[in-house]
Amino acid sequence: MRTRTLLLLTSLLALVVAGCGAPRASPGTKPTADVLSSLGRDESIAALLPEATRRSGVVGFGSSVGGRPPSSYYAEDNRTVLGQDIDIAEAVGRVLGVRVEREVAGFEAILPALASGKYEVGTGNFGVTEARLTTVDFVTYVNDGQGFAVRADDTRLEKVETLHQLCGLKIAVGAGTTFEATLEREKQVCPANGEPAYEVLTFSENAAIFPGLRQRHFDVIMSTINGLRHAAANQPNLKFLNEFKRLDVGFAFKKGSPLTPAFQAAVNKLIADGTYQRVLTKWGTTASAIPRSEISPPERA
Repeated sequence: MRTRTLLLLTSLLALVVAGCGAPRASPGTKPTADVLSSLGRDESIAALLPEATRRSGVVGFGSSVGGRPPSSYYAEDNRTVLGQDIDIAEAVGRVLGVRVEREVAGFEAILPALASGKYEVGTGNFGVTEARLTTVDFVTYVNDGQGFAVRADDTRLEKVETLHQLCGLKIAVGAGTTFEATLEREKQVCPANGEPAYEVLTFSENAAIFPGLRQRHFDVIMSTINGLRHAAANQPNLKFLNEFKRLDVGFAFKKGSPLTPAFQAAVNKLIADGTYQRVLTKWGTTASAIPRSEISPPERA
């Protein structure tokens, strides 16, 4: 049923997305501050890299590029990738003295591809969860998490504190995300109380989600806190409701990857020298700063 619903909604939204072309940033969402040019290789941190990586000078990334800032998005040329995740990855690469070789991929495809060796590192605002920690290691660089948004003219919800408040509503999420996992795991909360279940609609293409909400194909968006806050500030008739749960976000690696100590040291150097704060200031995400990077910390309670 969910697959049929997704296909139907995809068809309904196809003309909208096609009319918009590739995702573009909203006016005023192209920060130009130079926060990276002064960075150079730190020999002591680069020495933590595996010998093969030091020789090649390249690290292969699989990156999910969302439709809107601040995490990652396409510039108006529809080729250049911008955003907080991009700047932090580039900054780490400069400290390590390696080139970031990025392939854009679907969010739900990246974590499985780490185990196969297709990518060495995954980025895409991946939240650290206990389920993911069974197969993936993380090096954290911000905390973000789960939030909700609705149309500004929709008065049914003011704040989502429990999923029981969503009974009978249609919620749009990205495929393979913590949002989908959270909603699916708790889906019986409404029928258990004699109320209609909420419906989870998953999308591989995030560009379809905001137009779909505007056209009333669903009622609520569950997505990243930073992404929804930014979208609400730059789109008409969109209201950010509230933070639901904070999660650490990190670079993702296959379990036991030898790259993690070097990446952690690089992030901590960026925090110590002020580059990290400048990147987050550039993208308006200073509330997501962490005091230090960790390797595979437990999921936030």
